[in-house]
Amino acid sequence: MVKRSPSKIAVILMSILVLSVCTPLIVSAQDTEGEEPAQVEPMFSVQSEMDSLVFARGDSIATARKIADMTERKRLGWFYNLKHSGVGEKFDQGGNFMWGLLTASLIGLVFIIERFVTLFRARVDIRRLMGDIVKTLHSEGVGPAMKVCERTRGPIAAVLHSGLLRSARGPEAVKEAIETAGSIETSFLERGLVAIATVANVAPLLGFLGTVSGMISAFAAIAAAEQVSAKVVASGIEEALITTATGLIIAIPASIAHSFFVSQIDRFVLEMEESSAELVNELIELGAKQ
Repeated sequence: MVKRSPSKIAVILMSILVLSVCTPLIVSAQDTEGEEPAQVEPMFSVQSEMDSLVFARGDSIATARKIADMTERKRLGWFYNLKHSGVGEKFDQGGNFMWGLLTASLIGLVFIIERFVTLFRARVDIRRLMGDIVKTLHSEGVGPAMKVCERTRGPIAAVLHSGLLRSARGPEAVKEAIETAGSIETSFLERGLVAIATVANVAPLLGFLGTVSGMISAFAAIAAAEQVSAKVVASGIEEALITTATGLIIAIPASIAHSFFVSQIDRFVLEMEESSAELVNELIELGAKQ
């Protein structure tokens, strides 16, 4: 099958439509040859040809658009529906800075999900854990107490395990080991917060930069137009508003997530300090009994 460009198809369709409309007029003129034509017939014929050309042009343009749309749908696949959805159209209208905002949103989403999963897995019933460790420590010794920590996941169990490893060297060594392990576990909990905070700060700035770009385009359109109208500046202002709104939509959840994660980490740090102090006191008491 020979493929034709939309422009050739438009010309062919226009020719067919013009011929289909003009042929009856020619036959009618031959049938009425020799008769005196009415005064309105020439005007009617000219008007019919003009209407036919208008309809033919409109039909050919519509057909060409349908062919182009089908070609694009086949080329893009599932991305076609996304591109022509409300979100996709707003993305195109937002200009080039929407790609930067899209990148920022993806980075923020990845780190938010990663931190949420990590902090959820780090949660532990601290009272139950300390009760098991203290009970095992007094009844069975340090080794079994360390095994209790090894069976428990999370930063608090890791800190207590580090303290128990140095229990034979005295309370000062235990405190030093706990402080070192606490710093390491805290840095692990805080990993990724810098990226989330960066997204929360940079997304509005990218949005404002898109706003400036849109206003520049609007004023450039005003300068190039002979007459100022709403349509001249509408696209530039729309670009400015879309990028601003998108930047805020990305920044607000990122800022909320960052504050939530910081509060959870502060809670973990407080629990680590309380459990570490309790463990040191229990080791001192155990050493005094021995």
